[in-house]
Amino acid sequence: QVQLVESGGGLVQAGGSLRLSCAASGRAFSNYHMGWFRQAPGKEREFVAIISANGIWTDYADSVKGRFTISRDKAKNTVSLQMNNLKPEDTAIYYCAETSTWSMRHRRDWYDSWGQGTQVTVSS
Repeated sequence: QVQLVESGGGLVQAGGSLRLSCAASGRAFSNYHMGWFRQAPGKEREFVAIISANGIWTDYADSVKGRFTISRDKAKNTVSLQMNNLKPEDTAIYYCAETSTWSMRHRRDWYDSWGQGTQVTVSS
């Protein structure tokens, strides 16, 4: 069983940037696609971004395209989410998770292991 731990969240003003990281331990996650989801208060957890196991393919929610970039470092067993031009509506708890099914990448119920989340707050 893999353990995922997110870090890098915090408070930032609108227009600012943050870089989230997700570290895996227990086993290598190189065979899994890695995704980021977020959950704002009173809302459902939603898909944000995903990177394929081989690191070649990525996919983003429309709301973050052009502002967020996902990447992975297999040597360090980490996946990162660079978030630029942040908006107040990006405020949420951000979670990383793994999935073995690319075709279902937007559906949170197809993800297995989840981290505990990291809070991102964007002030206006």
